Amino acid sequence: MLNEKSVLITGGTGSLGRALTKHIFKTYPDLKRLVIYSRDEQKQFQMGQMYPNDKFPQIRFFIGDIRDEQRVKRALKGIDYVIHAAAMKHVPVAEYNPMECIKTNVLGAENLINACLETEVERVVALSTDKATAPINLYGATKLTSDKLFIAANNIRGWNPIKFSVVRYGNVMGSNGSVIPFFLNKRKEGVLPITDPNMTRFNISLQGGVNMVMHALEHAWGGELFVPKIPSYKIMDVAEAIGPDCEKPIIGIRPGEKIHEEMITSSDSFNTYDLGKYYAILPQVPRFKLEDFIEQNQAKPVERGFRYNSGENDEWETVESLRRLIKEHVDPDFNL
Repeated sequence: MLNEKSVLITGGTGSLGRALTKHIFKTYPDLKRLVIYSRDEQKQFQMGQMYPNDKFPQIRFFIGDIRDEQRVKRALKGIDYVIHAAAMKHVPVAEYNPMECIKTNVLGAENLINACLETEVERVVALSTDKATAPINLYGATKLTSDKLFIAANNIRGWNPIKFSVVRYGNVMGSNGSVIPFFLNKRKEGVLPITDPNMTRFNISLQGGVNMVMHALEHAWGGELFVPKIPSYKIMDVAEAIGPDCEKPIIGIRPGEKIHEEMITSSDSFNTYDLGKYYAILPQVPRFKLEDFIEQNQAKPVERGFRYNSGENDEWETVESLRRLIKEHVDPDFNL
């Protein structure tokens, strides 16, 4: 799919961007070019040590801010596929700096859409979050707005055959700022602070997120919002898996946090289809023939009123499965 193609990843120095880079180079030896677009020169320098130009001549490191439309447009010259991973994602930081979050997550998304429409980009996949579903914090609200912008971009493309789609998933195991690395670090102090003992979250590995992005790049018709079928975990099980002997004081939830996360609301159910490994929330008025989409993807409509909630999931991680996953995906040296 990506052989002889040029790909750009916004926010490419983040956890998922690095995992995508590794996967793309491993899977597509005849890749034409891979552009890592981000504003963090230190992370670009560090990533450049991992991918020296003599061994990876296809890679380019492009300093730029998603807020700068002209710089984005320059970076997109000759690009075929775009993966949009750039975001301001920390909930408390967004609550304290609301306009900065809006500039990056909303206006940055609009900049990218406009630039893609004015260049020769063929496909765009934007990354979303479970916090964009029925949001109660600013970060979630900005990502919901971003999702809507990318889906609506299919309606304004005119003659342009470009396709925009979105992937939405839960906490990426081991990603920067997530709970598992935080607990692994706090374990050294013997204290794991618990926000709320009833809290649950969806869980997906970095590779699972990569696989989902690649699925959307290859199979999206334009306008889908893909949601994976993934397990949930209880925050107390994560704490038990990492630090069974640690103190676990209850400190209360942070501003903008939910007890449970949701990826599909009951209102979404009217336009949601089961694709087997994934769900797809379709636009109310898709740009393609719905009957053809259903037939080609063997899609089945979900029941009306269906919702996908981390606290009501059918699949759960256990303490033991979490320990295995942490050792496999986060810290190979993890032991109790």
